[in-house]
Amino acid sequence: MKNKQKDVLVVGFALFAMLFGAGNLIFPPYLGVLSGTSWTVGFVGFIIADVGLALLAILASAKCEGDINRVIVRGGKRLSLILATAIMICLGPLLAIPRTGATTFEMGVQPIFNGFNPIVFSILFFGLTLVLTIKPSKVVDIIGQYLTPALLIALVFLIVKGVVSPLGDLSQVAKIDSVFAEGISQGYQTMDHLGALALSAVAILSLSQKGYTEQSQKMKLILQSGMVAAVALFVIYGGLTFLGFTVAGQFSGVDIRDINQTALTVSITEQLLGQPGKVILAIIVGLACLTTAIGLTSATAQYFAKISNGRIKYETVVIMVCVFSAVVSNFGVSTIISFSAPILSIIYPSTIVLVVLTLFGDKINNDNIFKGATYMALIVSVLTVADSMGIKMDFIHYLPFDSIGFNWIIPAIVGGFIGKFITFNKSQDYDKNLEDIL
Repeated sequence: MKNKQKDVLVVGFALFAMLFGAGNLIFPPYLGVLSGTSWTVGFVGFIIADVGLALLAILASAKCEGDINRVIVRGGKRLSLILATAIMICLGPLLAIPRTGATTFEMGVQPIFNGFNPIVFSILFFGLTLVLTIKPSKVVDIIGQYLTPALLIALVFLIVKGVVSPLGDLSQVAKIDSVFAEGISQGYQTMDHLGALALSAVAILSLSQKGYTEQSQKMKLILQSGMVAAVALFVIYGGLTFLGFTVAGQFSGVDIRDINQTALTVSITEQLLGQPGKVILAIIVGLACLTTAIGLTSATAQYFAKISNGRIKYETVVIMVCVFSAVVSNFGVSTIISFSAPILSIIYPSTIVLVVLTLFGDKINNDNIFKGATYMALIVSVLTVADSMGIKMDFIHYLPFDSIGFNWIIPAIVGGFIGKFITFNKSQDYDKNLEDIL
């Protein structure tokens, strides 16, 4: 017998735990340090780029039955396959999954067991990930029923202690000029928007296996589950950002580039809870990163098994992802973050455009609107990254909303408007298009 309320909570908690991983622990406290007394402004930017975009992604994914290709196929056959594959590789063995192992080692293991071999740890961490992911039907229940409650209890305990007993002077001004834009940037770095797009497939599969077969029913339940996850993320992020703000005074005169994000979170926990805090942080980090690693490994395996039409088995991809992630994780968190930033800055804008347009897809009959908006967002994001790497593109800074990281919005709108007036064959079969590119 189905219990909708229980299922919504279990899936919602699972979504929260799968989304709340490595970056979610280290970025909010760092934002709090940089923002000072303006931490709420930075937090709003963070929530928009993280929770807000994640909710839109969950809704769009649910509308497309959890198939990431159906979300982006109307942006163009070739682009959709390239973009979807790039997203899954970033969420999978290249960036997000290795970052979970590296963060767990640097924040959870090393402070307690100094000198522990990182290679041995990566083998243990991703070996456990493999064991808990190899059966896709069990992923959501393992995370939602068992791992998430423990994670939430540990996080709430830490945050409440920091709110009741602030660690420092609460009058430190911001260390940066564009606090809101920094919040947006840090929200991007969590990869929750991309994660939600992929992890919704895991959640929808779980609902189907629980006996929910009607599309409208699954969409309603996944949205409710998404709201549960969003509320939990909002509360936890707010608490972690505030904790960072409370220690901002400890970094007076320190160059922000010299602030190590993982060390910052370790320091805050140790100051609040003493030596036992290291153990509590190890539990928090281990649970947060393990649940994310499980969810993303499962989502990645489902994706590549599907686009290969079953020629590559789910279990095979799980093994490959875990092995490759174990290798990459040994590069360390800072290195992984440094080379992930430009990649995410290119992928994010076009993905956001496709997600938003998908939500209104039933009312848009011309695919060239999708294509025009997507390609313009992609072009601007590539030029922006090129500029940040020293290839001067001064003109992009004159685009509206550049100061808050959204200089691609107006070009995307213009591209979509132009696409509206380019003839499109409305009889085109979107499902056939999808089959053609898989």
